[in-house]
Amino acid sequence: MQPAESTPVETTTNRRKFIGGAAVAAAAVNLPISACAQVAGSDELKLALIGCGGRGTGAASQALTSGGTRLVAMADAFSDRLEPSLSTLQAKFGAKVDVPDQNKFIGLEAYQEAIQKADVVLLTTPPGFRPMMFKAAVEAGKHVFMEKPVATDSPGIRTVMEYAKKAEEKNLKVVVGLQRRYQKNYLAGKEQVKQGLIGDVVAAQCYWNNPGIWLVDRKPEWSEMYYQIKNWYHFTWVGGDHILEQHIHNIDVINWFMDDEHPVAAQGMGGRERRNDRKTGQIFDHHYVEFAYANGVIMNSQCRHMPNCWNQVSETIIGSKGTLYFSDGGTQIKDRSGKTIWRYRNTDEDGDPYQNEHNELYKAIRENKKLNNAQYGATSTFTAMLGRYATYSGKMVKWDEALAWDNSEMPEKLDFKTPTRFSPDADGLYPVAVPGKFDPSKPLGYA
Repeated sequence: MQPAESTPVETTTNRRKFIGGAAVAAAAVNLPISACAQVAGSDELKLALIGCGGRGTGAASQALTSGGTRLVAMADAFSDRLEPSLSTLQAKFGAKVDVPDQNKFIGLEAYQEAIQKADVVLLTTPPGFRPMMFKAAVEAGKHVFMEKPVATDSPGIRTVMEYAKKAEEKNLKVVVGLQRRYQKNYLAGKEQVKQGLIGDVVAAQCYWNNPGIWLVDRKPEWSEMYYQIKNWYHFTWVGGDHILEQHIHNIDVINWFMDDEHPVAAQGMGGRERRNDRKTGQIFDHHYVEFAYANGVIMNSQCRHMPNCWNQVSETIIGSKGTLYFSDGGTQIKDRSGKTIWRYRNTDEDGDPYQNEHNELYKAIRENKKLNNAQYGATSTFTAMLGRYATYSGKMVKWDEALAWDNSEMPEKLDFKTPTRFSPDADGLYPVAVPGKFDPSKPLGYA
């Protein structure tokens, strides 16, 4: 299963426009919630799409399908991504897509302006930008849909956790794109576990093994920042590695079935067996992690990007009386003798989980019901990140210690002329983590 490419937000923003937008955002912090965001009983919800790649276009489509919504603003790093997205959405939704030229924003900081135009903000850029954008949306009093993962480093996670609480205080609704929690077979399986059909959860296993992902060839005129953001998936500071970007879905399921408790420690192994060209990026092509929960439960986690190997995307919840399986083969529970004692059969009424999560968001806004996924989105993101810290370092990594690390590799300024925190060496090779040498507690801990 290939991830849909999402796209960051680019080109240097006009300084005057950005300062003005930032000032509006700052002023909005002090406005009452009724002045900042759509409240219960209102008819139409105005949307701003930030990140106009494939996933962003899909999220906007699902938001518009939910009904009573209108897309009024868009922002992206690259104009050649915004315009095709706009054309696609206009062709499908007609007048529900109402984005005049003055509401098209191009630039790595253009999100500030787009946020001000809407009631609901769709954050679908690469995850390295998510914390600052989520913070800006909450400060402006906006409801939020944001894709997973929600950060790529410890400082970013702390920001999301802080603003998850602020969103709660402001009665803002937040959905995170961990759509299995809105998928009927997973919800049905969760109910069976709650009723005790598998007994106590004693262990878990999850996988995301597939052939690999896209890579954009470098062009001579591109700056290093431009190349890294175009290839965001391949750089940890902006993409987080595939253990975050894809495998988080499976890891989140296990946390969910652990009643949203998180692991307290992780250790594992990983590396670059097939992805061994250091001229294209940094990330590993395989990770295997053993996560330990406070109650003694162990989750074994495996993800791999290698062609011509065994592919698997699934989760297994092992109980004292039986085992629950989620996979392409179906959803079922087997007892200790191997007999199937429960099975979920999909129906046409189940709906698309990607659509379901948007339907629930707009329903919660209109009915003023509590809905905030940001905290568990942050917890599951950091669980996956803890796994990356363990595989990159080759060490046992503890949750509380890692959460406090100051290890951000974000650039000092967001524009394409700013130097990146690291660049390829004289041979064109990027620094890559070496287990036993890499220190994940520090930025640029490659020495």
